[in-house]
Amino acid sequence: MRHDLPTMAEIFLDSGYRTGHFGKWHLGDSYPHRPLDRGFEETIHHGAWAITSIADFWGNDYWDDTYKHNRKLERYQGNCTDVWFDEAMAWMKKPKDAGQPFFCYLPTNYPHSPHWADKSYLAPYEREGLPTGFFWQIANIDDNMGRLVDMLEATGLAENTIVIFMTDNSTARGDHVFNTGMRGNKTELWEGGHRVPFWIRWPAGGVGKPRDIDELTHSQDLLPTLIDLCALSRPDGATFDGVILTGLLRGTQTQLAHRKLVVQYGEPKKWECAVLWKKWRLVGFDQLYDLRTDPHQDKNIAADYPEVLKALRDHYKTWWSSAIEEYQRVKYLHIGSERSNPMVFYSSDWKGAHADNFNQMAEGNRIGYWDVVVEAGGEYEFKLLRWPIESRTPLAGPMGKGKAVPIAKTRLKIGNVDVTQETSDGDTHATFHVELKKGKTRVYTWFLDKDGKELCSGYQSVVRWKP
Repeated sequence: MRHDLPTMAEIFLDSGYRTGHFGKWHLGDSYPHRPLDRGFEETIHHGAWAITSIADFWGNDYWDDTYKHNRKLERYQGNCTDVWFDEAMAWMKKPKDAGQPFFCYLPTNYPHSPHWADKSYLAPYEREGLPTGFFWQIANIDDNMGRLVDMLEATGLAENTIVIFMTDNSTARGDHVFNTGMRGNKTELWEGGHRVPFWIRWPAGGVGKPRDIDELTHSQDLLPTLIDLCALSRPDGATFDGVILTGLLRGTQTQLAHRKLVVQYGEPKKWECAVLWKKWRLVGFDQLYDLRTDPHQDKNIAADYPEVLKALRDHYKTWWSSAIEEYQRVKYLHIGSERSNPMVFYSSDWKGAHADNFNQMAEGNRIGYWDVVVEAGGEYEFKLLRWPIESRTPLAGPMGKGKAVPIAKTRLKIGNVDVTQETSDGDTHATFHVELKKGKTRVYTWFLDKDGKELCSGYQSVVRWKP
């Protein structure tokens, strides 16, 4: 994440709230991008995008796994989602007992793949011919949300605790079962690919009776709305792309000012987008739909409404010119800080190549580098690995379905430092000791064959600073 922008957790913390995070993060596994670095006092989470990702603890399988608890690894008993809720609820009781307000962020890895499930619960979904693991994971979230609400009621927290349930994507596997008449699924630009629920509950907050609010709202509205509802301290000079939704929630406002929003996924390419305006949807460069009459987006009416088409294109061009500039800003990992020593670099943060799951690591043929800030000069130890450190697998050897690679040498390049050394059969890592100066640099690593041919980069690097 951009380090110059305050996070929601930092804003709550600065306003006197206790802050806790339990579950998924996927915003950086190395300093200064970890939950502890971005405003959370307490965190229990798995690595990267999901359990089984490269940055996760090797061998985790959803049950009785090892997670990152603040600055150390700990093993927890039970199913992962049950653990997130158990630990979050236990944590919430602490500030409650101390008379302190709290902000709890509880993002589950369910129902993300892999869709492993407790087989004793699959029968109802098997009978209906549904994607069993996917739907069981949703049912597990339902059960845990019920437990959470029961805890809030039992502890007296329910009346004055804002509870928000939302998701980060539309359905990944259920669109053929039920999709509210919409087209598309996760990562697609159709309405069914980006529209998500946002349910808010606050009995003492004057948000009125249960109802649907049919206005164009967006995830960027959440932070300014919570700052308003909770009377938080607004960061000096902060501006927000989102709007405050308090009036809609409390019934003092029925409509938002007209605005246009953009949805874009992945590595950005111009015009691979959806532009939203009231009930209009521009998909790509030249597909225009009116959701009032065509929620499935079957009839392209761009030729019938040239003025709408132009307005949406003009908005996107302005948005793109500023967004792409920010996207292309270099984001750095930092070494040489007492807050994280040693620190692990993961291939999921590479530049120049992509590798964030076991299949990509198993190929043993990807080469990337890390952008790094050296916070303090001194001696550094780099321990380069092909396989996860917990696996203790030799560099050149196979692991599971991962193939053997004829690694015979290792090379490390940082600024003016460029060193190569031989490896031996059975080595699980290669270790380098180098002197570095303070400043910005790049860290390149290579595993080589006996003839010096580049095979792949180190998928992990454990970096230790010696002041």
